[in-house]
Amino acid sequence: MALSSIGHARSDILWDDPHFERHEYEKWTAYGQAKTADALFAIGVDTRWQGEGVRAFSVHPGGIFTPLQRHLAEEEMVALGWKLPDGSVPPAAAALFKTPEQGAATSLWCALSPQLDGRGGLYCEDCDVAQLAGADSPRWAHVQPWAYSDEGAARLWDMTEAMLG
Repeated sequence: MALSSIGHARSDILWDDPHFERHEYEKWTAYGQAKTADALFAIGVDTRWQGEGVRAFSVHPGGIFTPLQRHLAEEEMVALGWKLPDGSVPPAAAALFKTPEQGAATSLWCALSPQLDGRGGLYCEDCDVAQLAGADSPRWAHVQPWAYSDEGAARLWDMTEAMLG
């Protein structure tokens, strides 16, 4: 299981510069490409080892307030709509966020659901296989085509092997 995120929608992998050696570093693009890589990694694992009974999935657990947010300025969380200036969570944001237990549900579903028997390489969210994103997809749902690509998964695998020597 690879823990991805809807953050994958922020960016495909910057294939020509994945380490930001030529582009200016931007944390949300870096996060997006990392979460895209997680999704593609699951496809790569599934492709390579399904014959031995190993299946892999990528999971979007949902938005969860965790200690990770301690690295964001309050002003940024306000700008993102996650908090109000007084530090409280607005109702619209509260509806988007899950508890850690709710966030774990999709990972458990992928590991245990008979609906996924014989299947793999899928991107899952909300205890279901995610739909492929389209122009009318909600902002916080569905999988972008670049994160659900056999070609992208193979390219990432080759690039990783080259980096590892």
